[in-house]
Amino acid sequence: MSDKDLDKLSIDTLRLLAVDAIERAKNGHPGAPMALSPLAYLLFTRYMKHDPVDFKWTDRDRFVLSNGHASMLQYGSLFLSGYDVSLDDLKLFREWHSKAPGHPEYGFTPGVEVTTGPLGQGFAMAVGLAIAEKHLGAVYNKPDMPIVDHRTYCIVGDGCLMEGISHEAASLAGTLKLNKLIVFYDDNLISLDGPTELSYTENVTERFNAYGWHVQMVDDGEDLKKLAQAIEIAKEETQKPSLIRVRTIIGYGSPKAGTKSVHGEMLGKENTRKTKEFFGWDPDKDFVVPEEALKNWRQAQTKGAEAHAKWNELFDKYKTAHPEAAAEFDRVIKQELPKDAFKDLKPFPTDKPIATRTAGNVALEAIGKNVPELMGGAADLTSSTKTIFKASPSFADDPKGRNIFFGVREFGMCAAVNGMAAHGGFIPFGSTFFVFSDYARSAIRMAALMSVHSLFVFTHDSIGLGADGPTHQPIEHLMALRAIPQLTDFRPADANETNACWQLAVERKSASFMALSRQDLPVIDAEKYNVTEGPRKGAYVLVEQETPDVIVVATGSEVSLVLQTLPKFEEAGIKARVISMPSFAIFEEQDEEYKNSIFPHGVPKVAVEAGASMGWWKYVGRDGQIIGVDKFGASAPGPEVLAKYGFTPENIVKAAQTAMGK
Repeated sequence: MSDKDLDKLSIDTLRLLAVDAIERAKNGHPGAPMALSPLAYLLFTRYMKHDPVDFKWTDRDRFVLSNGHASMLQYGSLFLSGYDVSLDDLKLFREWHSKAPGHPEYGFTPGVEVTTGPLGQGFAMAVGLAIAEKHLGAVYNKPDMPIVDHRTYCIVGDGCLMEGISHEAASLAGTLKLNKLIVFYDDNLISLDGPTELSYTENVTERFNAYGWHVQMVDDGEDLKKLAQAIEIAKEETQKPSLIRVRTIIGYGSPKAGTKSVHGEMLGKENTRKTKEFFGWDPDKDFVVPEEALKNWRQAQTKGAEAHAKWNELFDKYKTAHPEAAAEFDRVIKQELPKDAFKDLKPFPTDKPIATRTAGNVALEAIGKNVPELMGGAADLTSSTKTIFKASPSFADDPKGRNIFFGVREFGMCAAVNGMAAHGGFIPFGSTFFVFSDYARSAIRMAALMSVHSLFVFTHDSIGLGADGPTHQPIEHLMALRAIPQLTDFRPADANETNACWQLAVERKSASFMALSRQDLPVIDAEKYNVTEGPRKGAYVLVEQETPDVIVVATGSEVSLVLQTLPKFEEAGIKARVISMPSFAIFEEQDEEYKNSIFPHGVPKVAVEAGASMGWWKYVGRDGQIIGVDKFGASAPGPEVLAKYGFTPENIVKAAQTAMGK
């Protein structure tokens, strides 16, 4: 068999596996896999540096299928090239607990680097992967010892590039000169609604040129020679990320080719037969994997093992020549914290109030001294969110720098943070005002879905920020983000709780967010109160009263308000237990005995939080009282807004009396 014939057989094997899997599942997206099989074949067998047998090898190239609905393209490529994905797994496409779910899922299918499907996010996470590679290479590579030297390959579709996040991601990538990022645009002129000219007529080449990308056009996605030439040219680029436009025919080889109906519908029995006949295959057989094709694809295992072994030899030499750097590199890749990670976290004195955003910067700097993998920035708000390492350069100026100036790109920022976290070697963070978490919610959700160690730092956390008014005052945001599964919430009461929350966020290795105050808050005495260890339980007793008449629970800035109310309680003859609850998620992890000790049955309860009341009823009960915010804010000085909305000692006492039936 000639090389050309073997290439065709190998490509068509991938194409028809996708057709058969989707046909068996009775749903899926055959069009893109059928069109992109030549490109995937080239990448997985010739260009990507990867080890299918040990798919977590640190210096592997990363592959991201941003248009994740084309998932059978990826699953088929993983199976054929020798990953731990079987033919039986493909036959269970979209079935319960299959390794081939509807869209690629990180941590579920070997070889899937990030979860994709929400269009455009894969592209932005690929930017994060490329940032990670560039920073690690700058920090750890030594002359003649490039232990970090890999590329990120990403496929995007029309839908990905229509999404606003693609503009944010592409602009950032060009600014940061991520030359090891190579993106393939599946330019097939068809979207789900019909021809792309209905909604998408921009000049993509000029658009990406303007972003500072190197752009090429391959006019025939079936031409392996042209595809290979474009990839070779892209690999030689040293200053710019690369976009390769590939003109394809969606559903190539099927009677539905070039039409919108092949995008998200199975071909159907008769069209499947005709498609197989087009490629010269037996129409009565499915899931056929010719031995010659499989053997050809499986060369990826041999090449991968050789490349991996060569890297191991290099790293052994590196360990001998640079033992300290090697030990640190090994540690950060394994996500192991140094023993002294938190030695510079010091309690805050109580002599003057401090905003938790300011305390957060002190904590960030203290932890960052000993945890170099802590890296990130803000969406053009570092001076406000205080998320910056003062002694470090910017990543844009020096890739060793730990400060990333993301620009006003909240969604792109948070998705890039997820890519950095998925890459490994980082505890990345992104920051903006809390109200703007709405712009990035889908990426925050993705961080939780993937269970990656992404940190999101949100400041200006309530109506207490004041005169900027309702457009900048978050109301529903706390409860909305608390509703996301697997996402840890932190709303610390003061500077010392902020220390504790930052430590927990770094320790937990899961996605989390912080809601921090703009306004200064009294510092709670760390020796008198359990503000250092208490947050480890999510909620804890701050002030205890023997046989309390009422339990008052609060978070964030409202905790100090409740403490200020204690004299009023005494005047009213009320014994109040005060609970600080910096994290709903962590509290829910505790056993029932502990939960009941915090919120015992039969004791009236009041919750105080400057946000939506929804969610608090679980803790205070139907007869409890909530002082919350269930309308939009107002423009006025922060203390005045809080007072007008009922956040006063007098109103807290009144709520307690109502809860007690007085």
